[in-house]
Amino acid sequence: MGNGSSAPVMLGEALEIFCGKKINNPIDNNGGTNMKIKGTVVLMKKNILDVTDMVASFLDRVHEFLGKRVSLQLISAVNSDPANEKRGKIGKAACLEKWITRLTSVTAEDVSFGITFDWEEAMGVPGAFLIKNHHHSQFYLKTVTLEDVPGHGQVHFICNSWVYPAHRYEYDRVFFANKTYLPCDTPEPLQHYREQELINLRGNGSGMLKKWDRIYDYAYYNDLGMPAKGQKYARPVLGGTRDYPYPRRGRTGRPPTRADPKTESRLQILNIGIYVPRDERFNQVKMSDFLAHAAKSIGPILLPEIAALFDKTINEFDTFQDIMNLYEGRFKPPNGVRYSKLRECIPWQILKELAHSDGERFHNLPIPAVIKEDKSAWRTDEEFAREMLAGVNPVVIRRLQEFPPASKLDPQEYGDQTSSMTREQVEKNMNGLTIDQAIENNKLFILDHHDALMPYLKRINTTATKTYASRTVLLLQDDGTLKPLAIELSKPDDLHRANSQVFTPAEDGIGGSLWELAKAYVAVNDSGYHHLVSHWLNTHAVIEPFIIAANRQLSVLHPIYKLLHPHFRDTMNINALARHILINAGGVLETTVFPAKYAMEMSSAIYKNWNFTEQALPADLLKRGVAVPDSSSNNGLKLLIEDYPFAVDGLEIWTAIETWVGEYCSFYYSTDELVQDDSELQSWWRELVHVGHGDKKDEPWWPEMQTRTELIHTCTIIIWVASALHAAVNFGQYPYAGYLPNRPTVSRRFMPEPGTPEYADLESSDHERRNLVFLKTITAQFQTLLGVSLIEVLSRHSADEIYLGSRDTPHWTTDTQPLEAFKMFNARLVEIENRIMDRNNDRRNRNRFGPVKVPYTLLYPSTSNPQKATGLTGLGIPNSVSI
Repeated sequence: MGNGSSAPVMLGEALEIFCGKKINNPIDNNGGTNMKIKGTVVLMKKNILDVTDMVASFLDRVHEFLGKRVSLQLISAVNSDPANEKRGKIGKAACLEKWITRLTSVTAEDVSFGITFDWEEAMGVPGAFLIKNHHHSQFYLKTVTLEDVPGHGQVHFICNSWVYPAHRYEYDRVFFANKTYLPCDTPEPLQHYREQELINLRGNGSGMLKKWDRIYDYAYYNDLGMPAKGQKYARPVLGGTRDYPYPRRGRTGRPPTRADPKTESRLQILNIGIYVPRDERFNQVKMSDFLAHAAKSIGPILLPEIAALFDKTINEFDTFQDIMNLYEGRFKPPNGVRYSKLRECIPWQILKELAHSDGERFHNLPIPAVIKEDKSAWRTDEEFAREMLAGVNPVVIRRLQEFPPASKLDPQEYGDQTSSMTREQVEKNMNGLTIDQAIENNKLFILDHHDALMPYLKRINTTATKTYASRTVLLLQDDGTLKPLAIELSKPDDLHRANSQVFTPAEDGIGGSLWELAKAYVAVNDSGYHHLVSHWLNTHAVIEPFIIAANRQLSVLHPIYKLLHPHFRDTMNINALARHILINAGGVLETTVFPAKYAMEMSSAIYKNWNFTEQALPADLLKRGVAVPDSSSNNGLKLLIEDYPFAVDGLEIWTAIETWVGEYCSFYYSTDELVQDDSELQSWWRELVHVGHGDKKDEPWWPEMQTRTELIHTCTIIIWVASALHAAVNFGQYPYAGYLPNRPTVSRRFMPEPGTPEYADLESSDHERRNLVFLKTITAQFQTLLGVSLIEVLSRHSADEIYLGSRDTPHWTTDTQPLEAFKMFNARLVEIENRIMDRNNDRRNRNRFGPVKVPYTLLYPSTSNPQKATGLTGLGIPNSVSI
């Protein structure tokens, strides 16, 4: 028999003879000068995660046998058809060759097919093609490459799109060559196809969207609540009102609930097929990885039966060693709960999926970086303060320019919310400085979570949460580190005025115990603000409208679409999953983060103060007062905390992005008039402002998009937020918060009062009694398991991640100058990587590693060695908000 592949080949030839014709498409010669253009089509067949769907593959071969094939027709970019509204002339259909005889792997891999086009030489260079899939199943079309096109050589089509069977569409699927055109420069033969494709992507604004739909449209956040389960699960609609403004999210078109016509119905909890345009979904590698890690880490979260089991136990960590057991493989379900008991309430198949491929069980967690070198260094004041500059939420600290700290809350509604801190309380730890001297010399800083929380605190404290709004004042010392001076904890009285306590540093005794608890309440505030605002709202939520508007108004031929598209990858999918299981009523975030049922409502209140232009890193640093203008520096700023890792590394990344965007945009827009006259660009920006972020459409700070400077600055902000800012606030979650005592997300008790048993425990010389008060105050055992498991998944870099300065193909444009500019961008990022490593190795920069000995790598681009960042590494800047 020889080679094992001969039998399929012989079978394919037999089928061709049986049909009475060769499977290769026949060529009809109609006279004139004809030529043959050979090409290669690269696609991936329908798959289930990372395995080819064998049933679908078999049915597709049957369709081939019956003559239902995959055909392509080239469209001329230079010759119009007067009889067809001057659209580009369309060539004869050509079919993919040897589909039946082409052997493919059982794994979901790229497959190449040959194709031969019959093309009239007079029709010139093809600029697009139509494709019709008459198979049973969809496939992922990656690229089409034409060889030896006369007068042009190779022509590349970068497709990267799922193509469903033709009957699923009411239009022809069209793909364009990788040329880049402003609307006014588009060859006339391609103009109609360019415009019609955008119309197809917008849809008609009605109906429930199906998985094969390619429609990008807007909706309010009206799918978070489950009113049919009762008032406990009802949530306000976010977006569209003055009371609850919010960015828009992608429309799914699901029908409203019967219980509340304003609330969209939800899918079953285990159904993750929530609609997003098919090309926005995770690819098979990422989805496989995501589900594997989720099964190991957060599978139990989705099952309320697990919570019921834990609710029957004490649900407490009794010692810090109990927490360490999570990472050392010695954790056991509380109260003797066995897996046999879990089988009674969990489908057995799901339970089996809780094991990772390496045999880990769901409760064996990696050791977080913050305790890897030293198990107790996280408790020091220096580390507490350092993480405000180099931890997972380094974007809130600001310079204190008045004392006592003031409030911006309406005094008519909330009374006087000015801080109750006194000079005597603060100055006793200021190394001999006075407050006035420290303010004058830019030495006082504050982590202020007072105004954001106080309006909601009374309601939040009616839940299981018992917490405060905090202000933390810090002194910048001569060695560059920050020294905490005082913490104010406030809660509203019956008239919503602040009832405050102030705590100051102490190392032992009751003062030391109270100080450690005060720091824990600050960490709870900072964790909640980080999850809801710094991370979810300011990266995930605010970017989604930009993605929707770009796909609706910017053609794939448009230079700004090509610039921004890599920075939109996977965002709509991860946001949809978040709405499904994380930020919804009763979801993981409400369960594990202190605002509980008021979490998303509170983020809406904070969105009222969101300002697009202030998302630029230099503007953010200036607003927070941690930098001042300095015309002599490369970035125009002087940092007042020189060793501020997020800001130092971030400014270098920001400048590199800004330079790249400036060079790119200047190539296509030589004048401001070209920006003004660009119909697609203007439609994109108008829709983004008036619809995507429509609740803020009347704000005066929006760029008017009339100049190249405005365009460059806008695109720089978008790329910064989607890439570097998200990396800085996401991938440090597990390294720092994986050990929850360092960053608790919930406080369950108020500060112990004198005369109570808890206060007596704090006064005790028995450190285990003091530790138990701490552990019973912060996040409980079940919430810890949920929260830590979640952030383990969210902190991982996917194996297929594409990092800043990289693209998924070298053929994303044909224009040489932008390609050279992008190469220089990559080179600048490599230089930045090296400088970051040098700074981390300089032990004078104490904020770069701290007592816990964790170097600051969150803004390390990983451009030169992307595989180094794969997994739970705490380094690397992906192009997009992809997890």
